[in-house]
Amino acid sequence: MDGYVVTVERVIPAPPEAIFAYLADARKHSEIDGSGTVQETKAGVPERLCLGSKFGMSMKMGISYSMVSTVTEFEDNRLIAWQSHLSGPLGKFVGGRTWRYQLEPVEGGTRVSESWDLSNDKQRALLKHGNLSAQTRINMEKTLERIEKLVA
Repeated sequence: MDGYVVTVERVIPAPPEAIFAYLADARKHSEIDGSGTVQETKAGVPERLCLGSKFGMSMKMGISYSMVSTVTEFEDNRLIAWQSHLSGPLGKFVGGRTWRYQLEPVEGGTRVSESWDLSNDKQRALLKHGNLSAQTRINMEKTLERIEKLVA
């Protein structure tokens, strides 16, 4: 973990546009999620995410819960990031992590970097230590593998 950020990379033999189509469609996030926690989108999710888009997700990690995310960075076919908080009143106290995907065309396809950024997370000191960052890295590697299987 570099500071409060975990990043994994993979060269996927597909153009950035094909990969970005999955990232910018929140309805497909459960298909690419390597952790198995993303279950389905909530009603009202935009067909294609853009800067400022908000979307809700039903999640499950032992227990069911809901997250709401806001797209905070966006460059078509190159960069998308969203910041997530727990839904409801507890969201003021729980969450704030950012999921970021950067795509760079390279020989043989696209270098995809996925980052889990805790810099603004309310629990960053707790989340940084222990097994969670190591498990998150493993799950992110699985996510990039799933993306490759879907688009290559």
